[in-house]
Amino acid sequence: MRPQVAVIYSLVLLDPKTAMTTKQLLKPSYKLNRLSLPEALAESLRERILNGEFKEGEALVQETIAAEYEVSRMPVREAIRQLEASGLVVTRMHKGAFVNSIPVDQISELFELRALLECEIFAHAIPRMNSAHISTAQDVLGQLEDAYHRKDIKLWGKLNWEFHRSLYVPAERVQTLQIIQGINVQTDRYIRLQLLLTEALEEAERDHKELLQLAIKGEVERGVEKMREHIQTAGKNLLSVLKKGHD
Repeated sequence: MRPQVAVIYSLVLLDPKTAMTTKQLLKPSYKLNRLSLPEALAESLRERILNGEFKEGEALVQETIAAEYEVSRMPVREAIRQLEASGLVVTRMHKGAFVNSIPVDQISELFELRALLECEIFAHAIPRMNSAHISTAQDVLGQLEDAYHRKDIKLWGKLNWEFHRSLYVPAERVQTLQIIQGINVQTDRYIRLQLLLTEALEEAERDHKELLQLAIKGEVERGVEKMREHIQTAGKNLLSVLKKGHD
């Protein structure tokens, strides 16, 4: 018997009243926050793709990845499946898995979808915002701005999504939010690139602050208009950079 189990068991035997207390203490342990091995691998590989360590079109060799992480190929295979489901990886018959390369016109489409869906969900979210929602959004925005100032590029995409998500959660539109999250996963690396190459951090900060203030004031029409402008401008700036790179 493991020591910690033995201690709890002895407490229950010594005092029946302790049984309830012990049960209450143990209850949170059922809510596991730890990721499974494939999920942890997928998260690590996702970050390596998004920060550019794995380039677009580069092969993800299962044997090499398994050796790097000192695991078997099975969890690596499952992790790659998860990345494929999110659109970051594509598997080719008899060739293996590769980092997905998104054509410029499809990147444009993704930003158009973002503008369409995020404006819609934001319009539903603003009237439902309460003090807890606002507090969460303010906290995430503070973290995002701190990451901007520290030039912590690896956090930009993640916290940018977390901030946008905090503005949409009050709408309670679960399916829409999941679709938007999937799009944001695919555009994450490009958002980082756009912010880095266009030096648009100050503009992003101003936009985020204004979006939050409009939401707090309950100004649906102006909030939606600002959200559309924010997403479309980011998309146009990014496409301009990408097209220059192809010229």
